[in-house]
Amino acid sequence: MLLSRLNSCSRASVRAFSTSAASRMTSEEMVQSSLKHTMFSWSAQGALAPVPIVSAKGIYLHDANGNKWTDFNSGLMCSNIGHSHPKVIQAIKDQADELMFVGPAFTSRVRAELGPLLAKHTPGDLDTFFFCLGGAEANENALKLVRFYTGRHKVMTRYRSYHGATHATSILGGDARRIPNEPGMGGVVRFFDPYMYRSHLYTEGMSEEEFSAKCLAQLEEQMIYEDPKTIAAVFIETVTGTNGIIIPPKGYLKGLRELTQKYGILLVCDEVMAGFGRTGEWFACDNWNVVPDLLTMAKGLTGANLPLSAVAVSPAIVSAFKDKPFLGGLTYQAHPMCLASAVATIKVMEEEDVVGNAKRMGKVLKECHEEMMRKHKCVGDIRSIALFGCLELVKNKKTKEPISAEAAAKAGAYLKQNHIFLYIAGHLMHTNPPLTITEKEIRDTFVHIDKALDIVDTYCD
Repeated sequence: MLLSRLNSCSRASVRAFSTSAASRMTSEEMVQSSLKHTMFSWSAQGALAPVPIVSAKGIYLHDANGNKWTDFNSGLMCSNIGHSHPKVIQAIKDQADELMFVGPAFTSRVRAELGPLLAKHTPGDLDTFFFCLGGAEANENALKLVRFYTGRHKVMTRYRSYHGATHATSILGGDARRIPNEPGMGGVVRFFDPYMYRSHLYTEGMSEEEFSAKCLAQLEEQMIYEDPKTIAAVFIETVTGTNGIIIPPKGYLKGLRELTQKYGILLVCDEVMAGFGRTGEWFACDNWNVVPDLLTMAKGLTGANLPLSAVAVSPAIVSAFKDKPFLGGLTYQAHPMCLASAVATIKVMEEEDVVGNAKRMGKVLKECHEEMMRKHKCVGDIRSIALFGCLELVKNKKTKEPISAEAAAKAGAYLKQNHIFLYIAGHLMHTNPPLTITEKEIRDTFVHIDKALDIVDTYCD
């Protein structure tokens, strides 16, 4: 009883101190202390002006200066159920009272609960999971699994893919962020994405099925040159994320699955961004009824409330490690607090039809995209699947030359001034709001996007 009272007093004291410390720190002090003592990702540290956020609820962020921001990027495509859902908060509190941590060699109630709950929604027979903390870790362990299982070294991946920022996953990815890390890990063979808007394989009037066939024929030729017996896996983002929301054209994913099976090559689908309702299905590959050999997930798994990722593994691969060890491990693997956040998040998604809302609101998002395409000469292409969307901005619709960095910066500045947070990567304007968003909130946000695009139009030919 005495220990309980002391613990209660201690917790109350910590809360009081934290609240008091926060109230004494001004917005500017928060920014300057963060800049002095912490490093930010993907940034030149001397060019930063971070916004100090003090709270978040639903699709909104609240800064230290009293401004309310619309989070139209779901954090980093991760806050799928919105911010600060009360049921998730309560589940985390309850888990803290029950068991905060136990080493990965042990099990726990919440570990036993999450496995079958997750298996209800993963594609096909993918019902066994290796838990990690972030998407890059999940992809690292998927990479280990395919190489251990097949005894092969090569992995084929696409040029516009992104699979994480660890040393291995930055090389596994294909975009320009890999280049400073080269030569890095060996054995990666890259191929081109099914990117109809810019592919040299596409010609005017070609059907999606015809384009897919050309892409797959080119890939098969590469496989033959590489020797399929040396290729462990084809590693893809089911829907390409930050590099442009490239949605598989009709026939592509099914054809890719058949191609990998033809040569005894594993298929790994990275659904770190695309999973958990983002594409209007629990997992993106469900849109094409394709079941990969491994599927990686993170972000929406907990709605980003706590860090957690997982590799979903097929029974054939799991059985190969029944009598020999899988040489992969993490101190915080299957951390009870993170697992509790995932259980609560999945239950919220089930109870509140979050996936269904994503599909319904995806139609609204598509309408808004189409309106922007009609109105603005800077919008060269629009792509979306449910609430996973992108506007590709160009200087000239005929030449498809991307907009300048200055034009993108001006658009971003306008949106920031109006407290709209969305992700602009080069000439790609992403539209990836929380899956709980309403039609009114989408349309209200596009009023500002429309005005930002007016600015970009002034830079067009």
